Amino acid sequence: MEQSNVLKQVAAQAGIADSYTNAWGNNELVSDETLTSLLAALGYDTESEQALLASADKKHQTPILAAVKVVKAGEAIHIELNLGSSARVSDFSWQLTTEQGEVIEGYLQSQIVSDARDKGGVLTFSLPGDLALGYHQLQVLRRRRKSPYEMTLIVAPKACYKQPAIAQGNKSWGPSIQLYTLKTDHNWGIGDFGDLKQLVADIAARGGNFVGLNPIHSLFPANPEGASPYSPSSRRWLNLLYIDVSAVPEFALCSAAQQRVGSNEFQQGLHAVRATEWVDYSEVSRLKMSVLPLLFIEFQQRHLATNSTRAQAFTAFVAKGGESLLHQATFDALHRQLHDKDDSVWGWQVFPAELRDINSDAVQTFIKQNQPAIQQYMYLQWVADEQIGDVQKFALEQGMHMGLYRDLAVGVADSGAEVWADDGTLCQDVSIGAPPDVLGPLGQNWGLPPLNPAQLKATAYDAFIQLLRANMQHCGALRIDHVLGLLRLWWIPKGEKATSGAYMYYPVQDMLAILALESQRHQCAVIGEDLGTVPDEIVSLLSEAGIHSYKVFFFETAEDGGYFSPAHYQPQSMATLCTHDMPTLRGFWHCEDLKLGQTIGLYPDQSQLNGLFDDRSKSKQEILNSVSWHGKLAESVGRNADYVPMDQALSNSLQLHLAAGSSSLLSLQLEDWLAMDKPVNVPGTVDEYPNWRRKLSATLDDMFNCPNVNYLAAELTAARAKASECADELV
Repeated sequence: MEQSNVLKQVAAQAGIADSYTNAWGNNELVSDETLTSLLAALGYDTESEQALLASADKKHQTPILAAVKVVKAGEAIHIELNLGSSARVSDFSWQLTTEQGEVIEGYLQSQIVSDARDKGGVLTFSLPGDLALGYHQLQVLRRRRKSPYEMTLIVAPKACYKQPAIAQGNKSWGPSIQLYTLKTDHNWGIGDFGDLKQLVADIAARGGNFVGLNPIHSLFPANPEGASPYSPSSRRWLNLLYIDVSAVPEFALCSAAQQRVGSNEFQQGLHAVRATEWVDYSEVSRLKMSVLPLLFIEFQQRHLATNSTRAQAFTAFVAKGGESLLHQATFDALHRQLHDKDDSVWGWQVFPAELRDINSDAVQTFIKQNQPAIQQYMYLQWVADEQIGDVQKFALEQGMHMGLYRDLAVGVADSGAEVWADDGTLCQDVSIGAPPDVLGPLGQNWGLPPLNPAQLKATAYDAFIQLLRANMQHCGALRIDHVLGLLRLWWIPKGEKATSGAYMYYPVQDMLAILALESQRHQCAVIGEDLGTVPDEIVSLLSEAGIHSYKVFFFETAEDGGYFSPAHYQPQSMATLCTHDMPTLRGFWHCEDLKLGQTIGLYPDQSQLNGLFDDRSKSKQEILNSVSWHGKLAESVGRNADYVPMDQALSNSLQLHLAAGSSSLLSLQLEDWLAMDKPVNVPGTVDEYPNWRRKLSATLDDMFNCPNVNYLAAELTAARAKASECADELV
């Protein structure tokens, strides 16, 4: 494929790779059409080569002083100035205002490191190397120039935070859950923060040190069936359906809410939604949203009207949330109002034209005229924040080292609040996904607009920083979905297939350094979901940054098909048997995922399906061989995979085999404790399978009254303690 040199040159300047190594190890060229479309999406003029070069020159003009510089603690701090050779150094001075409030000043002349201006290079000067960690503001002042040149200087630690117990080699375990799947006799048809607190108590009492969560980002209150936690409306706010309504302080004081909930009709509705095998999001939402507004009215009358201590806490939350909270609450109130009139209004793209721009007069008028409705959504965000904060506090009080770990989705739905309120940080004419691979020959298009790396730099990474701060609240660890996206993301021009994409590269060193800074500040460890095609250059970067790798047992195989021993996993990792995108243990072993895929038409080619069944059969035998060889296979389990079912003994054996390994963290699925076979999600499907709805098959009370669950938890705790001792001996 002939590619224009100008096109390739400008794409490289923009960070777009014009080729990539595919999943089969071959080099693939990106088409001119794709490069042109992506450059146009970034605001380049692609009418002609001349226009493209001119717009590139304009976009890549070198400023006198860059908008941002990120350095690691202990490194020399060298600042580059792009000055003409005629500029007199004696005319320049600098002033640094640290985040801590200290002001340091100096003259360039006494701190010049190098001056290569006569060769077309830059003038470099140094700053003190002992600056505190944080976000500092540098001004370079020039005599006779009114305004200074400004830079945000970020000084970051070398690595992310680890809890002392983990840093000292302690091996922890805990379940990773989809919160909506939890069943109790008292929730409102969906797992909530109250159920989460109960689960934390159950796990802590049995020696577990964390409970992992699916993304709990804000979804679409007006459209509750849009339930994918990985396609959120905003990643900075919370899913309101997870509020435990009866635990809200206003509920105990609100007679109207108590009467409504106590009515026969309402109780029948609660009984019906609890009894379903799948979450009925519409009915759950109807029940909760018929009561939560009553609690807000109670809050207005009892607290806001008197400016009570509780009202002041809410006001402080709103002030801290700033424009982001206002945008979220406005979107939810506006979407609700429009959706109530027309239930086909699925997102802001189909709002009336004058309401599609958050800065329009019509939206500003809506905000002024609908203050109570907007304030109600702010109140609900506050209540949700209070409840998850209470769970994390409780977890630490129960002796958990980590408590909750949260999950940061890779992007946001293009129909939601974050995109509606975007100020240019997102690239809206692009979707991210994945190129074709062995499991997905057509590639993947996730329908999520990405952050624009050039804009990130221009704004000193503010959007990325705010995102981390929002998601490192109330947890001991953050799992970053598709952490490889810090290095590069597969960008697809909007409306195109996943095969018509290219890799956009991000300033990975800067982003990892900022991640480490926020991690240390929040005392929040970081887990990176590094599955898929992992480029060599990021492996060491993630390791050095103190990010726990993600080790899925079924993927940890040698070239001959054998399974690596979990004892050989790197300690700085989280090990797991299954993920939310995979079948359960029972589903995997009995090929339920392949049978389901056949039923819903995922495998139109019978020979491909036959090959998958053959591969599964070989994998099962290799698993038995490996677990048996390491002495972890229960005696009652046969050694020929063709005749061995996934029973309790085999399930326990696999979990304890992983528990004996070297990973710092071990994540398990409650579904496997309950011998469930249906998955929560089937990748590549939308309507073919009810994703993100399947509940657990037992209540928390029944599960933790089960003798095998308690036996397994005790064995896991013992195995992890033994693995910790082995690690100490190796040290």
